[in-house]
Amino acid sequence: MIVLRFALAFVRMLLFVLVAVIVYALILLTNLFSNDRDKKLHRAIVIRRAIIRFILKILGTKVTVYGEEFTQSGLIVFNHRSYFDPVVILKNILAYPVGKKEVQSWPIIGNVAKSTGVIFVKRESRASRKDTLKKMRTVLEKGYSILIAPEGTTHINPTTMAFKPGGFIIAAQLGVPILPIALDYKDINDAWIDDDTFIPHFFKCFGKWHTEIKISYLQPIFSDDVDTLITQSKKAIDAEMLRFRKEWEAEK
Repeated sequence: MIVLRFALAFVRMLLFVLVAVIVYALILLTNLFSNDRDKKLHRAIVIRRAIIRFILKILGTKVTVYGEEFTQSGLIVFNHRSYFDPVVILKNILAYPVGKKEVQSWPIIGNVAKSTGVIFVKRESRASRKDTLKKMRTVLEKGYSILIAPEGTTHINPTTMAFKPGGFIIAAQLGVPILPIALDYKDINDAWIDDDTFIPHFFKCFGKWHTEIKISYLQPIFSDDVDTLITQSKKAIDAEMLRFRKEWEAEK
């Protein structure tokens, strides 16, 4: 059984890397035909969305979706469990994700992330956080969406940790909506926490035939008050997280 799980994860890893290489090659190729940076990024994001749909299939994910996927732009906020969260969310949504700086150094994956609009932040650096907020504001002002995990870290708590206010301040100032998303994994061990590294965690998660995930697109929140935006989005996400776990517990 262990051998089979390892073999399955190994094959999926190879396919994952192959897809990442193809995506990067496609982006580089299409960029040859345009000098407009915004058009290049938008085209790369569209390519990323198409490839993500394929990746979700080869990795054996079983995603249950609640609510309607967002068609409007805004600040998309979600609870953070794993590096895989944005992949699930970006299946059908075009957005600029905010990710940790370390990902930029990952072979191939870092290149693809950088080429598809990921805004990297070094969380322990005040200067980096300030620069990230500036980039987020520019993207939102242009009418595009930002995808961010306001907790700033992954965990296995039953509900969200405290939300960092930076993105919410920008949203309140610009009058753009908060678009909350709740997601969770049936197997709590699929969370990427503590000192987990990418490859061992990948093998642990995707050595199973299926990785079961629930995701809920919640109602947009409008307000020019930062505390209201944080409180309402956190409350909505927490309620869904608890509901997901209750449903899974009832299946046992």
